[in-house]
Amino acid sequence: MSNFKGFGVGFSAYGKAVELLFTKGLIWYMIFPILLNVLFLILGWLGIGSLSDYIENWLQDLLKIEKDSFYGAEYIAPLSAYLSGIASGIVWVLMKFIFFFVFAYFGGYIVIICLSPVFAFLSEKTEEILTGNKYKFNGDQMMRDVVRGIILALRNLLIELFYMITIFALGLFIPFIGGIIGSILLFFISSYFYGFSFIDYNNERRRLTVKQSVQFMRANKGMVIANGLIFSFFLLIPFCGTTLAGFVAIISVIAATVATHKVVDLSNNSYAKKIEG
Repeated sequence: MSNFKGFGVGFSAYGKAVELLFTKGLIWYMIFPILLNVLFLILGWLGIGSLSDYIENWLQDLLKIEKDSFYGAEYIAPLSAYLSGIASGIVWVLMKFIFFFVFAYFGGYIVIICLSPVFAFLSEKTEEILTGNKYKFNGDQMMRDVVRGIILALRNLLIELFYMITIFALGLFIPFIGGIIGSILLFFISSYFYGFSFIDYNNERRRLTVKQSVQFMRANKGMVIANGLIFSFFLLIPFCGTTLAGFVAIISVIAATVATHKVVDLSNNSYAKKIEG
């Protein structure tokens, strides 16, 4: 399949995915992104707040000057307190900035890793709706599926970081590459690896090895990029991108199964059994 045709298949699958979401009882999966966002909010702000307080107290102790510590200290002590207050404010702002920076660049993979068990179930349920295929529940196999999803997400993240660093390094010598061209390249690279993560749940049920799954993705790059493109786009939205990403990911997983079914016909998966009737 050509990349252009594959892109059309991957992109058009979103229309079918939205239809399935609202007509086949899949809408309740949207509960999980809500729970995840609440968890992010609580852990993120409490964790960052505690870390900020620790660093602020450390700086205050570092800058504290007792009035009787040396001659003239009584004149410097007020300045020390003033500097300590400024440092605390800077630390608070800096830690919040780091919090948003981490989520801006890694939020997509954090969502994929945290919701990996949900995505595995959702992808399987979508295939059942499309083909009638049903898989006997196996706790060990499900755990392997989840672990594989997490490992692949981490693998894709590391590869994407390599490309990011490479483009940034080239941008130091060729500014045009580090600017518009680099940003566009990174957007499509991210789309490819996000799509990879969403589609691999289908390949795992087909019992493809990681190497075989990589070959499948490369052979269908257009479809893979199109599947991850919507997810990547929402991550670019300032401030609320990561919050929306979990909801978009639910649709992306459904679309990934729809698109894969169009390419390989999941009905022929010998590892599944048909629902009678």
